[in-house]
Amino acid sequence: MGKLVRDKIPDLITASGRTPKVRVLEDDAYRVALCDKLDEEAAEVRAAASTAGLLEELADVLEVLTALAEHHDACLADIITWAASKRATRGGFTRRLWLEAPDANATA
Repeated sequence: MGKLVRDKIPDLITASGRTPKVRVLEDDAYRVALCDKLDEEAAEVRAAASTAGLLEELADVLEVLTALAEHHDACLADIITWAASKRATRGGFTRRLWLEAPDANATA
């Protein structure tokens, strides 16, 4: 079973004396692989046990987000613009709010 890897990984494998088997993904398969990689990296963010580990995993998430944006003819700056717009209209997460129910009078 394969997985999407960074561009220089096959070179690093070759430099270690092994022979990697790689193929280039078509557009649809590439998008699916990027989404799968995002899931993988998000799980690694969740599992990070130190600040350094967290930052390393967040860097991987950022790389995947950048690749997804570029795959859709956008860029990181576009993501940042959308994020700023959503923050302006819906807020961020600084208040740590947890919504128990959308209607305080609702019963379970």
